[in-house]
Amino acid sequence: MQATETPDNETQRLAALHALQVLDTPLDTAFERMTQLARDLFDVPIALVSLVDQERQWFKSHQGLDTCETSREVSFCAHAIALDAPLVIEDTLHDERFRDNPLVGDLPHIRFYAGYPLRPLNGMPVGTLCIIDRQPRDFSERDLMLLGSLAGQVEELLHQHKLQVDLTHTARRFEALFNKSATAKIRIDHAGLIIGINPFALNLLGYEESELLGKNVAVLTPPDISSQHDSYIARYIAGHEPKVIGRGREVEALHKEGRYIPVHLAINAIHDDHGKVVEFLGVLTDLTDIYNANRRIRKEQNLLKVLHQGVTDYQALMSGKRLWTFLMEALRDLTDSDYALIGEVMPTTTTNALKIHAITDLSWSEESRLLMERLRSGDMTLTNPKSLLGRVFAFGEVIMTDDVYSHVKRGGFPPGHPPLHNYLGVPIFSGERLIGMFAIANSKQPLNQALLDWLQPFTDTCALLINLYSQMAEREEVTKDLANARDQAEIANQAKSEFLSSMSHELRTPLNAIIGFSQLLAKGRRDPLSEKQQRQVTQIEKSGLHLLSLINEVLDLAKIEAGHLTLSIEAIVVANVIDDACSTLEANIEAAGITLLRTPHPLHWQVSADYTRTKQVLLNLLSNAIKYNSHYGTIEIAVTQESDELCISVTDSGKGIAVERQHELFEPFNRLDAEQSTTEGTGIGLAITRELVGRMQGRIGVESAPGEGSSFWFTLPINEQSLPQENVLPSEVSETANETEHIFQLLYIEDNPTNQRLMDDIIEDYPNIELQTVSSAELGLEIMRHSPPDLVLMDIHLPGMNGYQALAEIQNTPALQHINVIALSANAMDRDLRYGLAAGFADYLTKPIDIEKLSRTLHQFLPTVLRKVP
Repeated sequence: MQATETPDNETQRLAALHALQVLDTPLDTAFERMTQLARDLFDVPIALVSLVDQERQWFKSHQGLDTCETSREVSFCAHAIALDAPLVIEDTLHDERFRDNPLVGDLPHIRFYAGYPLRPLNGMPVGTLCIIDRQPRDFSERDLMLLGSLAGQVEELLHQHKLQVDLTHTARRFEALFNKSATAKIRIDHAGLIIGINPFALNLLGYEESELLGKNVAVLTPPDISSQHDSYIARYIAGHEPKVIGRGREVEALHKEGRYIPVHLAINAIHDDHGKVVEFLGVLTDLTDIYNANRRIRKEQNLLKVLHQGVTDYQALMSGKRLWTFLMEALRDLTDSDYALIGEVMPTTTTNALKIHAITDLSWSEESRLLMERLRSGDMTLTNPKSLLGRVFAFGEVIMTDDVYSHVKRGGFPPGHPPLHNYLGVPIFSGERLIGMFAIANSKQPLNQALLDWLQPFTDTCALLINLYSQMAEREEVTKDLANARDQAEIANQAKSEFLSSMSHELRTPLNAIIGFSQLLAKGRRDPLSEKQQRQVTQIEKSGLHLLSLINEVLDLAKIEAGHLTLSIEAIVVANVIDDACSTLEANIEAAGITLLRTPHPLHWQVSADYTRTKQVLLNLLSNAIKYNSHYGTIEIAVTQESDELCISVTDSGKGIAVERQHELFEPFNRLDAEQSTTEGTGIGLAITRELVGRMQGRIGVESAPGEGSSFWFTLPINEQSLPQENVLPSEVSETANETEHIFQLLYIEDNPTNQRLMDDIIEDYPNIELQTVSSAELGLEIMRHSPPDLVLMDIHLPGMNGYQALAEIQNTPALQHINVIALSANAMDRDLRYGLAAGFADYLTKPIDIEKLSRTLHQFLPTVLRKVP
């Protein structure tokens, strides 16, 4: 016997066989009729519908054979499956494959076999329709064709069996999904009549099945849309755009008891094979729990919002007198109440009284309206302890009732008073002290301990706010007094600023002439002074500069005290600012016969500070070291690093300062009795120095002892940035004569004759500048229009049109807009300089005139290098 080969697609073939779900199923009349027809048609004793499994062949129908299955090893049909083609054996004894097969030698004694493959699914051969005879016989092409036709019918029966199995499973699943689902489901026909409803839906809506079957589904919808329900279905069947069908949406279903249930409704249309709607399936998901949870969440969020806003926006609410109304309305909203009030308990000599801060308007007559207005304004207090309110504010009791009119502690209600269905009064304690209360009435929520507990954070917040309110009221008078004092201080400060500005202007104007003419006389080359005259002029200049220094220091101190000092913090190289300060005082040091020593330090060291103010600090310390040093003494400047700071010290060899008086050094106008000596000074410098160092985030101190000199030191924070290009100190203005002679026209607008003569004398040293002086801005503008100068110097305080008005006229005249105008004024405060530059002046010079600075300015704004008389 020859064994059959396993087909290459055996796995797929077995999958197709098992998908039919036909193995080991009971006898089927249709299959029996088909095998009987095959026996009759071919006049054979045996006809089989054989299905070849992994290890066996099983017969769905076995006419003429008692057994229902055999081993696959001896199966004739297995060969047909392996060939995947019809198999005909006219005489098994003449076929090498089958002559020794047990089914040939023993029962059923097969001598003839014809089998046609069955391919009901995906073209996979799962078995055969076969006929068997116990005698050899011929089998024609026609016979094979007939057998194939019968096999096709068997395939159709297998296919129908598969469909029936699938339908059965689908029906069972549908039954489970529909009847046993935990979601409400309703079937309606195309007319909107209920044809099925599952138990979950019945329980949700409160009906029995018999009450709804055959009824229009509109009975389950709210009245406002039930009349339109049939039109929705009709419009959908007519092909219109659906509004609900095929689209989920949240709606309300009508319970048998008449209440509404929030549900999510999804309706699907079910079509027949021709695409015609045969019924609709509605799925309702109960949203009651979700709605309740969302409602609870919203209540919690509202409570938190009220608490947060009440605390964080307290001052804004209180300033607008909206705090108590805000809390009252919040209380009504949180408890779904019609009426609410909130008030403060005021102790009296007899019993507590209630001052109402906010109350819902429940007036019903003109008299009650006036009463409500008095209550809301705080003009009257409640004192009756024998009422539902009084039991709370007088005794601190919680009063809760759903039957107001029969409550034993109620007071009387006047005729016309709005009806109260329930009431809750809650005392507000601060520790053990009763400080307030709130009450609600006609709440739509049940009044119980749970509500009281839930409102506890609100109650605690009210206690906090009432305490704050009381403290605010107590501080209100103090605040008013402080405000009055502040206003007076501001007025005084403004008066001081105006006085300093005025005095600065009035003092600088004569100093302009004193210092300017003394400098010109001292440096005059064509008419040199005698030694005595030179000494006298030097004393005039020195005195003038001392007076100017005093003015500047007073202004600096005033700016610092007023908080108007501005700093430009940047990375500065310490070595550069020390060089600058030493260079400035070089002549003073030489004149005093003092030796200056500088301890070497790394040249790349930098600090974060204001360059100008740091130089001012060094100049103050060096000036003091010069003034209070011994004759032919020494000054040593050293720089050391201390953690993240650099410490700069100035040490002199003077007489020193006693320890017990060192704290007086930095007090304004305190010179430690030096005012009795011949040493000039104001006593302001060190006070200013301390403030400047502090504003630059540094420290300042002194180490001194009598007879051992003094060491003043200050620190500044180290700047860790990379070293920029070394600061270059301003170089002296070149006085090299230009090869090309050019006469520059300089217009000076100044009404003070002394200042006019000073400028004449200054400009005499510049042969290529032609100076023209006028005493009013109006005259200056007229000259500019006819003969525009190269540069204009202009005073601010002028008769008639002032300097700012003249500048605006120049800026608005196209023909004059190119002319640079430099302010030259005795208004020398920082705000004056800022305002002047912002207005459009090309530069702002102050009086007294610094001749060297004026010279540099002329070089800056005139197009070529000026030539100065040697």
